Amino acid sequence: MSIPPPTDWAGLYHAYGRAADVPGHLAALSDSDPALRRSATSALADSLCHQGTRWPAGAHVVAPLVALVDTPSTPDRAAVLRALHAVALGDLSDDALPFDPVRAFADADRVRPADEEAVLRVLFEEEDPDIEAVADVADVADAVAVHWAAEAYRAAGRHTASFLRWLPDPDPAVVALAAALLVWFAPLPGLPGALAAVPSDTTAARASANLALAHLPGPPVPDELEALTGGLASPDETVRTTAAIALAHRQPTALPDRALTTLAHADATAVPGTVFGWHRPLRGHVALALRRLGL
Repeated sequence: MSIPPPTDWAGLYHAYGRAADVPGHLAALSDSDPALRRSATSALADSLCHQGTRWPAGAHVVAPLVALVDTPSTPDRAAVLRALHAVALGDLSDDALPFDPVRAFADADRVRPADEEAVLRVLFEEEDPDIEAVADVADVADAVAVHWAAEAYRAAGRHTASFLRWLPDPDPAVVALAAALLVWFAPLPGLPGALAAVPSDTTAARASANLALAHLPGPPVPDELEALTGGLASPDETVRTTAAIALAHRQPTALPDRALTTLAHADATAVPGTVFGWHRPLRGHVALALRRLGL
């Protein structure tokens, strides 16, 4: 698909300066050459979320990335969705869940346009900046970085309806990544049922959906409970374990014996690996579930 120029990219910045190269990278994500697509994905992720810092152009990239994932003919849609994760969430790890954006982005509210302009000027425009000016900018630079992160996160938050539509996607990797992304935003109507409906025969997608269900508020409703208790009988250890984790979080006082047995076994064997789309090792999720149970 062609990427319309939604803004003056040359007037925006990423980690390496002016963002005039961004439209070319976005267009390359639809190219027939896999190497070119990989290069574009890497360039976008690295320049828009560099060493944990998100940059001003990131918020403007969200809508084109969503449009690419929404387009069935886009190659490597999961890779595009990974780039969207990086732009929207930066280096936020699962241990920040449940996520409170008001608290996380509190410093962003004190940033003025002049503060952002000063930081960008020192970083990119001045070859020999005044030392005192640099010191003044350093006082607000961290807040400006929080502001850029907040803008990217809020831009992604305007597309959660699209994320929800990706849960029945035929590509299990897209489903797994969508489930892992949705839990960072306020729960949408229909989200619990959509997560519960993720097929049990797609291991990565079902395990990610289980972890997403673990982070929803309140006890599980019948379709969630059916999906999770059914998951305890899965032949796949990751699906069994994540189902038990979700049940421990959502109904700790009414945990099925099989769920407790599954968690105890996973803890004793230090169950390896991670769930696709999630940062924390699976054994870390098990430890949190046991803590939730007071064990």
